[in-house]
Amino acid sequence: MAYYSIGEVAERCGINPVTLRAWQRRYGLLKPQRSEGGHRQFDEEDILRIEEIKRLMKSGVSVGKVKALLGAQEMVTESSWTAYQEEMMLVLRYASPAKLRAKLTDFRREHSVEALIDNILVPVRQRMSHDQNTVRHMASLLDGVLIEVAAASLAESRKKSGKDALLIGWECEDRTRLWLEAARLSHKGWHIDVLAEPIDSPRPELFPGQKIFVWTGKAPTARQQEQLDHWREQGFAVSFHEAGL
Repeated sequence: MAYYSIGEVAERCGINPVTLRAWQRRYGLLKPQRSEGGHRQFDEEDILRIEEIKRLMKSGVSVGKVKALLGAQEMVTESSWTAYQEEMMLVLRYASPAKLRAKLTDFRREHSVEALIDNILVPVRQRMSHDQNTVRHMASLLDGVLIEVAAASLAESRKKSGKDALLIGWECEDRTRLWLEAARLSHKGWHIDVLAEPIDSPRPELFPGQKIFVWTGKAPTARQQEQLDHWREQGFAVSFHEAGL
C-alpha cells in the first residue's frame, strides 16, 4: 500500500497542510498513520475521505457538522441502499435523460462517488442485464448518461491539483464500468485519461513515462499478474485498479 506525506496530500487535494492538521486535531476528521519518525502517513482511503470532506463543505455543511454526516453515511444499511436502487429504477421507467441526470445529481449530493458506484449504480445495472428489449433500451439510456457524467467528472478533476494517469480496460467488455472506475479514480485525486476500447494485450511501451492503471473487471488471473510483474521489471509504472472488484 502506498503512503503519502502531508505535503504530498496537500498538493494532490489542493488544500493547505495547516487545514489538514486542524481537521485531524480539532475536529477528529482524519486519522493518518505515523511513520517510525512520527510523521503523518496518508493512504488512498484518507485521500478519498478528504475529498468527501471538501465536497460536504462546498455544499454548505460547516466543518463542525461534517463528522456526524460522515458517520451517518457509513451507517447506511443494506435496506437503505435497496431503496435508493428502487428510486433509480423508477426514474428509468420515465425514459427521460433529464430526470435521470437530476436523480444522479441528488444522489451525488448525498453520497460519495465510491458509495454511489458500489451500492447504487452497479446493482441497478446488474438488475437491468436481462435480455428484454425494453430493459435493454433503459439500460442503454442509463449507460449513456453515466458515461457523460463520468467524463464531466474527469474534466472537473483536472481543474484541481493531481497526478496524471491512464486507465486501460484489460480483457473486459463493460465499457460503462470502465468509465465509472475512471470517475472513481478522478475523485481520489488522479487526472485520468481513458482508452475507450478495452484491450486484449495492453502495450505500456506506447505510453512511456506515464502512470497506468489496468482494469480487468474481475480478480486478475495468474497470467495477468505475471504480465504485470514483467512490465514492472521493465520499468513501467503499471498497477491493477482493484476498487470495486
